[in-house]
Amino acid sequence: MSQELINWSKKNYSDLPWRRKRSLYNTLVSEIMLQQTTVGTVINHFDKFINKYPTIEALSKTSEEEICIAWKGLGYYRRARNLRKAAIGIVEDFQGKIPLDFEKLKTIPGIGEYTASALLAIGANKKALAIDANLERVLSRLYRISVEKGPKLQKELKTLFEQGKFFKGRSDLNWRNLNESLMDLGRVYCQANKVDCLACPLSKDCAVAKENPLIYPSKLKKVKKRESNDLELLRVLVKKDNLFLAYKKSENEWLSGQKEFPTFILKTSDKSLSQYPYWDGQVNLNLKSLKKFKTGITKYKITNYVLEISEEKWKKSFSCGKRRFFFVNPDSKDENLSTSSTKAVLALNK
Repeated sequence: MSQELINWSKKNYSDLPWRRKRSLYNTLVSEIMLQQTTVGTVINHFDKFINKYPTIEALSKTSEEEICIAWKGLGYYRRARNLRKAAIGIVEDFQGKIPLDFEKLKTIPGIGEYTASALLAIGANKKALAIDANLERVLSRLYRISVEKGPKLQKELKTLFEQGKFFKGRSDLNWRNLNESLMDLGRVYCQANKVDCLACPLSKDCAVAKENPLIYPSKLKKVKKRESNDLELLRVLVKKDNLFLAYKKSENEWLSGQKEFPTFILKTSDKSLSQYPYWDGQVNLNLKSLKKFKTGITKYKITNYVLEISEEKWKKSFSCGKRRFFFVNPDSKDENLSTSSTKAVLALNK
């Protein structure tokens, strides 16, 4: 493995905040943040999050709602809840110290095989491979491994690594530098649909550099595209002074833990949908006169209509099941308000 690769990575990316402030805890936070999120997005949130929760103990003591507020802007809030669970597990079962044993790491809630490997390789500089999408792609090309991408390829790479098939003759490897440089390579020069073999520091070692690297790894068989569903929702804005009526979403709802304005289903092509109560005509609606905006989630294409009513009319004419409502300030970042609720306020003010 070329030292040129590691030198290139260090020269260009050593200033990433989680690399600049290296620790096991920072590695845990950064690796969970980086799942399903770009490096550029995480750069804008990492330092602020660490300043708020500087230790595992501090993170373990926060509430689910508080960590979701601190996570805002990173998306996929389940990762924030998993990070909190991991912190609680580390404090309760390992006296606040992250264990450096693969099997022990996997017993911690919120930590799977990838995160466990990343903690060992990147956090502790131990012999391990954190096989993310970038490593999966780079290694399959570097060693000409024509296995279908995904679980099959990940299993094959892990087996070959354990058999000593990778990085032969390099007993002096720095595993942290190696993992990070391979990730950087996959992100910059060895992308899924674009390669730059001339600039790549590993081109002379790569088994497929003179072929067509883009055919590696083998593509997944095409799965029939999931049918999308049209959904029309009514977002009800009940304003009192500068506050709006809202409720907190439960664990089994979309965007659980966030706050949202009262919402009703007007029309949907998915008759099994039960995320919101159905509108039963509590008041007369003229949809053409209402402000609206588009959103989407999972398999739904959503048209949102915005209705503003008084608190008196809400109490008199509306029923919304057993939800508990309270007033929130939409301008406060501490409220953890759903994006759709924020967009409803903006639409109303246009």
